Amino acid sequence: MWNPLRGRRRSWLVVPLALVVAGGGGAWLMTRDSSAATEPTTYTVTATTMKDTVTASGTIEPRHSADLDFEVSGTVTDVYVEEGDRVTKGQALARVDDDALVANRTAAAASLAAAYSQLDDDEDADASDTQLAADQAAIVAARASLVEAKQAVADATLRATIAGTVVSLDLAVGDVVGGSSGTDPTADASTSTSAVTLVSTGHYVVDATVASSDVERLKKGLQAEITPTGVTETVYGTVSSVGLVAETSSSGAAVFPVTIEVTGKRTDLYAGTSADASIVVEQHADVLTVPSRALETDEDGGTYVTRIVDGDEVRTPVEVGTAYGMSTEITSGLEEGNVVEIPSFVPGGSSGGDDGGSLEERFGEGGLPDMSQLPGGQQGGPIVIGPGQ
Repeated sequence: MWNPLRGRRRSWLVVPLALVVAGGGGAWLMTRDSSAATEPTTYTVTATTMKDTVTASGTIEPRHSADLDFEVSGTVTDVYVEEGDRVTKGQALARVDDDALVANRTAAAASLAAAYSQLDDDEDADASDTQLAADQAAIVAARASLVEAKQAVADATLRATIAGTVVSLDLAVGDVVGGSSGTDPTADASTSTSAVTLVSTGHYVVDATVASSDVERLKKGLQAEITPTGVTETVYGTVSSVGLVAETSSSGAAVFPVTIEVTGKRTDLYAGTSADASIVVEQHADVLTVPSRALETDEDGGTYVTRIVDGDEVRTPVEVGTAYGMSTEITSGLEEGNVVEIPSFVPGGSSGGDDGGSLEERFGEGGLPDMSQLPGGQQGGPIVIGPGQ
């Protein structure tokens, strides 16, 4: 239990005690009559599905993203999109001047044709096997060059590799690109910016972390209930990966990364939003439970509940199983539909209707404590709690 005085040896906690004085007598304002005690309540035993969960927290992120750059060098002649545009997979995003690339393709095609012609000529001339083998090798090399040249022409147009939204665009007509190094061919590849960045739309994951004590209980495929900030309804997902290398949280504790794939397409989620998740590691159906407060212990150490049968109270022995928060599983002794009593709770007293005694019984005649004996020395003064008290 948290102690407000722990670690504060030199501080004092001053609690004012208000008194109401009337007719020469007094009473504590905070003291309740025994009638204020809560009445016993009842609970109908039901079968429910109980879940054992692991808590994770993290951030909503797009399921897919793509950082795109030109694979060829050239001058940008066209940019077809703007930031915020939605694109489809394969859609053209930008283009560079391909005159030189087309010329290379034409030359490569001519080289392949010449290699085939040379092989025909040598075969007609009954050339040696060595020469014919060299001709075959030349054909293979020329064919590879042509394939590469054709691909370069195709790469002159930068296309979307996923369907999504353009979130970053670092291209303008006239820029010179150098092939996978952004708009500046002399830039350091480790610091250059991608020409276009796309993120998937409507499909998300939660990049989360879990405590090191829980990671061994997780595996791919477990179901999760996600609570993103700003979304009232529960969002469902599935664990897609569990990290094996620990990270350090902001508090310095060891945590492990977990990725949860959000189920279905969502229009109410936004990348960067924080989210909590409950990952279901174990689930049991048709479990009979009662509030743990309904359980009592007899003089022999056995556990029982008080059933209500036709208005009468019947002590019923039970066997208990797993505790789930404020509820406890009943493995035998009760059936679904049984009604059990939950004992009353009296602040400052005990359950089961014991009100702890009257004021006179607790404090003597007059029902009030001797205030002069309290720290502070004067009746009506503050209660002062200091070190060691």
